[in-house]
Amino acid sequence: QVQLVESGGGLVQAGASLRLSCADSGRALSSYIMAWGRQAPGKEREVVAAISRSGGLTQYRPSVSGRFTISRDSAKNTLELEMNNLEPEDTAIYYCAAGRQINPSYASVREDEYQYWGQGTQVTVSS
Repeated sequence: QVQLVESGGGLVQAGASLRLSCADSGRALSSYIMAWGRQAPGKEREVVAAISRSGGLTQYRPSVSGRFTISRDSAKNTLELEMNNLEPEDTAIYYCAAGRQINPSYASVREDEYQYWGQGTQVTVSS
């Protein structure tokens, strides 16, 4: 059973940076494509960044492209999201997600690709 735990959220001012982390203490995450999703107040959850099993392919939503960077460390069994130049519109609960995938060079921002989700961490950006 995949059990994902996020950390690193907080309250920051617009223009600041934050780094989120996700880990699974048991199962190796290298077998899964990984992603970060978010859910803003009153909106549906969406995947904003995804990374392939190999780590060589990433995908981003246009709203975060150029500001967010997703990465994974197989040795540490972790997933990270570096968020720069944060905007008030980035305020949301951020979730780590994992999806079963045979192809090591596949990544997707489609939410239905992911079967496992963490509990989330709150990110609040003030103007």
